[in-house]
Amino acid sequence: MNFGLYEYQEEVVQRALRGENIIIWLPTGGGKTRAAVYVAKKHLENNPGAKVAVLVNKVHLVDQHYNKEFNPYLGRDYSLVSISGDCDQKDFFGSEVKNSDLVICTAQILENALTNQEEGKHVELSQFTLLIIDECHHTHKEGVYNKIMARYVAQKLKGERRLPQILGLTASPGTGGTKSIKGAVEHVLQICANLDSVIVSSKVYAHELKKKVPRPRKRFDIVDRRPQDPFGDHLKFMMQFIHDFMALGPDFPVREFGTQEYEADVVILEKKGVTDRNRLLSQCALHLRQYNDALLINDTVRMVDAFRVLESYYSTKSSTAMDGTDFFLLGLYQENEVELRKLSGDARFENPKMGKLQNTLLEQFDQGGNSRGILFSKTRKSICCLYDWVSNNPALQRAGIRAAILTGAGNGINYMTQNEQKDTIRNFRLGSLNLLISTSVAEEGLDIPECNLVVRYGLLTNEIAQQQASGRARASDSVYSVVAQAGGREVRRELLNECLEDLTGRAIGEVQRMEPREFQMKITDLQTEALLTRQLAEQLKIKKRSRFNAATVQLSCRGCFLPVALGNDIKVIENAHHVNINPDFERYYKTGGQPALKTFEDWEPGRVISCAACGRQWGMEIIYKKIAMLPILAIENFAMETPEGRKLAKKWKNVEFTVEEFNFSTYCHNKFPNMLD
Repeated sequence: MNFGLYEYQEEVVQRALRGENIIIWLPTGGGKTRAAVYVAKKHLENNPGAKVAVLVNKVHLVDQHYNKEFNPYLGRDYSLVSISGDCDQKDFFGSEVKNSDLVICTAQILENALTNQEEGKHVELSQFTLLIIDECHHTHKEGVYNKIMARYVAQKLKGERRLPQILGLTASPGTGGTKSIKGAVEHVLQICANLDSVIVSSKVYAHELKKKVPRPRKRFDIVDRRPQDPFGDHLKFMMQFIHDFMALGPDFPVREFGTQEYEADVVILEKKGVTDRNRLLSQCALHLRQYNDALLINDTVRMVDAFRVLESYYSTKSSTAMDGTDFFLLGLYQENEVELRKLSGDARFENPKMGKLQNTLLEQFDQGGNSRGILFSKTRKSICCLYDWVSNNPALQRAGIRAAILTGAGNGINYMTQNEQKDTIRNFRLGSLNLLISTSVAEEGLDIPECNLVVRYGLLTNEIAQQQASGRARASDSVYSVVAQAGGREVRRELLNECLEDLTGRAIGEVQRMEPREFQMKITDLQTEALLTRQLAEQLKIKKRSRFNAATVQLSCRGCFLPVALGNDIKVIENAHHVNINPDFERYYKTGGQPALKTFEDWEPGRVISCAACGRQWGMEIIYKKIAMLPILAIENFAMETPEGRKLAKKWKNVEFTVEEFNFSTYCHNKFPNMLD
């Protein structure tokens, strides 16, 4: 089959065809994946017994790369398999690798197989001869790509020669948060070190690349700040009332209500309340966060959307109120509920951004034709509100807008299943949908048709995300619109990102101009330093995990401070699910609805569990191996009483006691002592 590579694609793959480790840097729409397919084909042709792995960072990209790129070009001559967490082959990954020439999988699948020693599941990096890493700018810090490459680099530094060739693909490695050329160069070098690769871009045929991937026409659709905001003002009045009730004093200066900075302040306040056993402080902070969320929503979408968020939050609070703090907070909302509802419905004070967004969409869709667009917003909440607005807006409906939500795959009411994602993208591609309302999931990697409109709405992101989003507007004469308030943070961030995008290009240029010997020395130094840092961090982690005896740690509900478990009641299943095996624990919780989760090989979801006293959600029950009903706990919902005082942890990996592995046989023997008689 004819690949039909452009000359700039042929230019960037040359060093890979010679067996070198490279990162291909091409803009979104520049055909990085097609170039990678070409490299894979040549690699398989020229290396008898070759084995290729294509790693992606999102599940939907597994099928996309298999169906759209690799299978059409390689499927006739080679054995290909696509594996994600959704399919049964993942349980026999080692066997699938042995029997295939090319494997496309999520990076986590490979990482699991590298650590799993069970026969049929385990693989070694040395089994592969080429590793293709999609969106490889994610190869940093604790990301799964970097875990795989850390293993690769460690083996390389030990002198291991049987390691795969690396081919990374990215539209932008970014600047790593720095604003200086020196810092940006260091960041690019670090990405190169993590991937043990040089970075390659088109030089000779850059003009052809520019013609093939035109940049959209960018514009700022600016609105003035609304002159009056009685709904927002009333929320702020209520928040100040809560602050007065808390009587914080001058030691706790707080920043402006309705900002991300204020949200950070109340998160700290809640933690302080829990660690100081001050329930008044912790509960007031939780409620203040809800009001702040409502202010942020009021600033992004409609007033009624902000009101509904509060209404939903307080709908369950009357049944779980347990002390004076709860009754004060509930009473404050109930006394003001009618006024808030009235204010939220007053069209005179509606968010002016919505009118500007409507005009931006109508300008593109009201002309007939086959317009397609993506509307990006920050949170799942905001995109649900925007979808509701678009679906019920007469002018937008008359313009023929057929919208759908696109979010990341996951669990919960505002997430999508992988099949729902696929169906939405397919319908968008076929034209039965013409507007995607999306979180950042559609910014990166998704193979979606060329759009003539991309709108960024209420978004503060980095230069990588901005470039990815901009690259979705690839139709001729396409528009990239930033709808924002005059002088607002979104405009400032967008302009900063333009500077950072330019800085990224300059930094890559400097790295590419380095003498090969100097570059290699810097890369080796960075790799050695990273290896030593990881080893030290691992030692500290092990030391931290054994700081306290599990039996001396008491877990209390983070909502009401009621002691409910000991550390040694907790066991871990498959290094992932932390369960309480003490049969007495069930008297402390009540069960609710069923979470939107599929059934897995060894377990299926049960019901959501929450504190019987205060209603704080703790986790959910699972049915393990069809026999054991076990409560899985999220540690962020508990406080830990330790010999050195009360502590909090966001993840189980951060706790300072050892959690032992769950023993199914022992559990069954204790739970059903007569079962084996």
